[in-house]
Amino acid sequence: MEEGRVAPQEVGAVEIARKVFQQQAGALTTISERIGREFEEAVALLHAARQVIVSGVGKSGLIGRKIAATLRSIGVPAVFIHAAEAPHGDLGIVRAGDVCVLISKSGMTTEVCALLPWLRRRQVSIIAIVGQRQSELAQKADVVLDVGIETEACPLNMIPTTSTTAALVMGDALAIALMKLRGVRAEDIAAAHPVGTLGRLARLRVRDVMHTGKALPLVSPETSFRHMLIEMTAKALGCVCVVREDGQLCGIVTDGDVRRTLQRVEDIQQLQVRDVMTRTPVVVPPDASLAEALALMEHRPSQISVLPVVDEKGVCIGVVRVHDIIRSQF
Repeated sequence: MEEGRVAPQEVGAVEIARKVFQQQAGALTTISERIGREFEEAVALLHAARQVIVSGVGKSGLIGRKIAATLRSIGVPAVFIHAAEAPHGDLGIVRAGDVCVLISKSGMTTEVCALLPWLRRRQVSIIAIVGQRQSELAQKADVVLDVGIETEACPLNMIPTTSTTAALVMGDALAIALMKLRGVRAEDIAAAHPVGTLGRLARLRVRDVMHTGKALPLVSPETSFRHMLIEMTAKALGCVCVVREDGQLCGIVTDGDVRRTLQRVEDIQQLQVRDVMTRTPVVVPPDASLAEALALMEHRPSQISVLPVVDEKGVCIGVVRVHDIIRSQF
C-alpha cells in the first residue's frame, strides 16, 4: 500500500456507510411526519400550472434539475432555470399562471430571494422547498414545504448531504402525487421515454414475449409428481401450469414448490400435482404491459419470477418469466 494511504479496515468505511444511510433515513422519517395540508396545496398548484419553473443554486440547483426532469417524465411541463442566470434572460419564458418551485436550505440564498419580487409582478405562484421556516423565502412563498433537518450526514455538518436528499425526496413525493392526480398511465410514461428501458417496458405487451403452444408446460391436477417433474424439466421454464380439462388454470407448481416438497416429503410416489400446487397463483392478461407484469412479480411479500398468462375466461394461454422481461430490454 502506498505511504500515507489508510487501509479500508482502519477507516471503517462500511460502518460509516451504514451510519449515513441510517442518519438520512431517520431524517426523512421525521420530515414525513410534518407533511400535511401545505403539501396538498402544493400539488394543487402544480396540477393547475401552465408550466412549472424550478430554480436554485449550488447543490440545491442540482436537485432542482432532477425534480424538473422527473416532472417532465410524467407529462408536466417543467423547466429548470439556474437562479443566477435567471435575471439575464432566462426569466423570459415565465408567464402568469406558472408555478415556481424555489429550493434553498437556508431560505436566504441571495440569488433565489432576488427572484421573488420579479415573480410576484408576473403573478407566479411560489412553492418553497426550504430548510428554515423563518427565512425570507419561506415568509414570501405561497406554500412552504419544510425539509429542515437537524444535521447533515457530513461529519463537519457542512457539506449538503441529508438536506439535498430531503429536498429530492420531497420533489419525488410531489411527482408521485401528481401522477395519481393526473391519472398517468404506463402508455404516458412510454411516450416520454420512446427509446429507453421504461418505454420498452410500457410499450411491449405480455403477449409479445410469453411462451405459448408446445413450449407451454401444462399438467392436470391428477398428474403424478414424477410426470410433473418430467414436464417441468422438458419445457425448462421453471414451472408447470395446472389446468382443468377445459384449459382453465387452477394452479401452478414452481421450482421452489418442488424443492420445498422434496425437503418435507420422503416418499413422493403417491403425490399428485394437486397435493403440491399453489391453488391461487398470481396471473396476468396477455394485453398487460411488461411494466405491469414486472410490478406484479416484484410487489409481493416474496417476489415471484414467473406468471401464468390467462385470457378473459381464465384459460391458460402462456407463461411469462422475469428473464423474458429483462431480455426484452436489450
